[in-house]
Amino acid sequence: MIKSMMLSWYGSYGGGEIGNMFSQWESAGFFSYVLPFLLIFALVFGILTKTGLFKDNKAINGIIAVVVGMLSIQFGVVSSFFAEIFPRMGVGIAIFLVAIIFLGAFLPSEKWSVYTIFGIGAIIFLVVIYKTAGAFNWTVGYWWSDNWPTIIGIIFILAVIGIIVSSATPDSKKVQYPQMASKFFRDMMPTTE
Repeated sequence: MIKSMMLSWYGSYGGGEIGNMFSQWESAGFFSYVLPFLLIFALVFGILTKTGLFKDNKAINGIIAVVVGMLSIQFGVVSSFFAEIFPRMGVGIAIFLVAIIFLGAFLPSEKWSVYTIFGIGAIIFLVVIYKTAGAFNWTVGYWWSDNWPTIIGIIFILAVIGIIVSSATPDSKKVQYPQMASKFFRDMMPTTE
């Protein structure tokens, strides 16, 4: 009985049969070679088909996509890059989804809320790219690390100025509140006819 309890506990801790299956796939190179190849093949084939570079000759599109896919996984750089960027992208998408839910629940759907969502997505994108580049030691040097607060501050100020300018309406479309108020009160007053 204790042996069966230990085995069931071990299976739940290690992921069970699905965890074992993923472990076997990883050992076979499925995540390092097959999935990156399929992703690159599909993207290259789709781009070549959409652009119509070789008209409707899908055989040439397929051959080029296979060659690009095979060459890209040859040295393992693409596999390592995908292993770094896609987990971060998954976390970024989860954060973005939570931000959209909160914005949708508490803010009215106006034009500026779309820009807010776009801004949050852009920030998440930049953080994912920056962290992935840092994992590969692809840095932009000391200049960025010394000046990033200034750059972020300038971007913030420019964004605030852009929001203020875009929310201002031209003089021809401004509503004349005193005239509207007087018309409202005239309409509310009883007539003495």
